[in-house]
Amino acid sequence: MQLLDRSDAGGIAHLHLNAPQKLNALSDEMLAALQAQIDALAEDRETRVVILSGAGKAFCAGHDLKQMQAGRQSEDGGRAYFADLFSRCAKVMSGLQRLPQQGLAQVHGIATAAGCQLVASCDMAVAAEGTRFGVNGVNIGLFCSTPMVALTRNIPAKRAFEMLTTGQFIEAQEAERLGLVNRVVPQDALETATRELAETVAAKLTAAVKIGKQSFYDQMSMDLDAAYAFTGANMVENMLWRDTEEGISAFIEKRKPDWA
Repeated sequence: MQLLDRSDAGGIAHLHLNAPQKLNALSDEMLAALQAQIDALAEDRETRVVILSGAGKAFCAGHDLKQMQAGRQSEDGGRAYFADLFSRCAKVMSGLQRLPQQGLAQVHGIATAAGCQLVASCDMAVAAEGTRFGVNGVNIGLFCSTPMVALTRNIPAKRAFEMLTTGQFIEAQEAERLGLVNRVVPQDALETATRELAETVAAKLTAAVKIGKQSFYDQMSMDLDAAYAFTGANMVENMLWRDTEEGISAFIEKRKPDWA
């Protein structure tokens, strides 16, 4: 059985975490499988959207705690193992955000700790009703410092701090209200709703969405004037593309664009 299944159709790659017996925990093996797909997708010119989902009753329950405990069995008490583990995890999370494709999480059950971080690291997310989200490592004495990075870039600071320090879960509707997910749908509509959103994005001019994603994240760390200068320069380049000219002409002429 593959830990991570991939299927492709219509410019959409679907990555399915497939370790339901472990609630799709981000084990060393799962992180390696995700990284391999991220590396492949970074060079993939056919795929326009990536859907990430989980098998079984949960999206992802975070790191594999039994594996982490085993990592302590070394002369340094696990320091080198833990440093490497969190470095590899951060590379996966930041790699999702740096992909040229749009990342879309299809979430159900629970998304906790690094699993919640995985949702927050995707560009968009659709959740099933009843899904719960948490960064609840504090309940076992481990503050979710690395999940905090992605979480605080999705939701307001005070609400994130409350989640991090209390270890309490939030329901899907609250996650939508805060901005962690884009929409909440009935469980039986989750796959269809996610696919429809993916197909909507996949139908846009790929190059425009790609430059837009990069600009979106880059400008967030800039001050106002620098952000406008940076995004203005990107729009100049975008306007000079043949396909953009065609898109504008098609809109004016009330027809479908003929994109190359």
